[in-house]
Amino acid sequence: MTEVSTHRAPLECEAAIVGGGPAGLMAAQRLAQAGVRVHLFDAMPSVGRKFLLAGKGGLNLTHSEPADAFAARFGARRAQIEPMLADFGADQVKDWAARLGVETFVGTSGRVFPVGMKAAPLLRAWLAQLRGLGVQFHTRHRWQGWDEQGALRFATPTGEVLVQARALVLALGGASWPQLGSDGAWAPWLEARGVAIAPLQPANCGFDVLNLASGSAETRRSFLRELVGLEQAPARGWTPHFRERFAGQPLKSVGLSFTGSHGQAFARRGEFVVTETGIEGSLVYAASQWLRDEIAATGHATLYLDLLPEHDAARVEAEVRHPRGARSLSSHLKSRLGLDGVKMGLLHEVLGREGVHDPVALAAAIKALPLTLAAPRPVAEAISTAGGVAFEALDPKGMLSAIPGVFCAGEMLDWEAPTGGYLLTACLASGARVADGVQQFLTEPAQG
Repeated sequence: MTEVSTHRAPLECEAAIVGGGPAGLMAAQRLAQAGVRVHLFDAMPSVGRKFLLAGKGGLNLTHSEPADAFAARFGARRAQIEPMLADFGADQVKDWAARLGVETFVGTSGRVFPVGMKAAPLLRAWLAQLRGLGVQFHTRHRWQGWDEQGALRFATPTGEVLVQARALVLALGGASWPQLGSDGAWAPWLEARGVAIAPLQPANCGFDVLNLASGSAETRRSFLRELVGLEQAPARGWTPHFRERFAGQPLKSVGLSFTGSHGQAFARRGEFVVTETGIEGSLVYAASQWLRDEIAATGHATLYLDLLPEHDAARVEAEVRHPRGARSLSSHLKSRLGLDGVKMGLLHEVLGREGVHDPVALAAAIKALPLTLAAPRPVAEAISTAGGVAFEALDPKGMLSAIPGVFCAGEMLDWEAPTGGYLLTACLASGARVADGVQQFLTEPAQG
């Protein structure tokens, strides 16, 4: 699908869109349907790469929960996101897919999926529609900001290309999965032109645990660091024994609870995965915003795991105290409580050898095992990004106050949401919103 430009004089176009993710493609669709001539530029050899990645395990398009609950998922940015969802929410996402020939269904969790569970058929149909509407694609065009005359600069395999556009939509993504095109390189170019940017941070991310085995014994190195005023960096990751045995294994049917230093609370059941250095997975992602912010505020975050949420504390303590005769503790807990494998490994990792043989401490830990997190994983590994262009820098239609005629959409905006279809829906909704803004801008000569 590569269409390499050979222009050396600036290419002039009515509307340029930079970024071929869901927000950019939706903006292109809406503008082209309104008769606007659209040129879409993307750094990668093909568009929609993160969209395809999202569908690798089953494309979660949106969620079927009531609109009020849906909007609440955007937390502090609900006021900015909810008006977009009112115009293009879950129902509109399902209608959009249906018009592309892709039927959807609601899963047991309330999430909405295409019947085939795949992203590729939907993307192919969408791109065919866009080409039919006259959208011109320019791939392998990496945006490099503006030149002194205000033209857009693109690095291409055949040299620099300049583009003059009456209106510009930036849908460049955040900084997660940079190998798919969204690397956050745009932030300094916008800041240089007076646009407020919140720092890009990981969202829906994994975490490194604090290595309890590192102990608190003072070493000569730590003493010298303290002497010169440097904090001792906390050791991260599991012990080698635990990592070698359990990295990559899932913890299923567990409860996770967390209360932050400012009273924010989270409690939910689900599952997650032990990694080489910590934890990740759906249950962890759901709590990641609060865990990340707590680490930023205090240097660490301690959550509590209920390893047997189906049993109450009295039942667990009674089974732990039940006489085990000649059986080992591991055999006893497996037989009485079904507790073994990675869950038993975690108990040993946190409590140590003496702790697991203390019935009171062991029973308490099974129901509330403390796990201290030292740091979120890097933003490049995260599913999505928090931070970005501040909503206060935009007008109600998504245009930058500091740069008239330039609109921003998608994940490069300063918002975040949990997985479950919320991210994709909001990206599509923001693309639809800026398309309306561009049409208004192009038809108002005084403003243009």
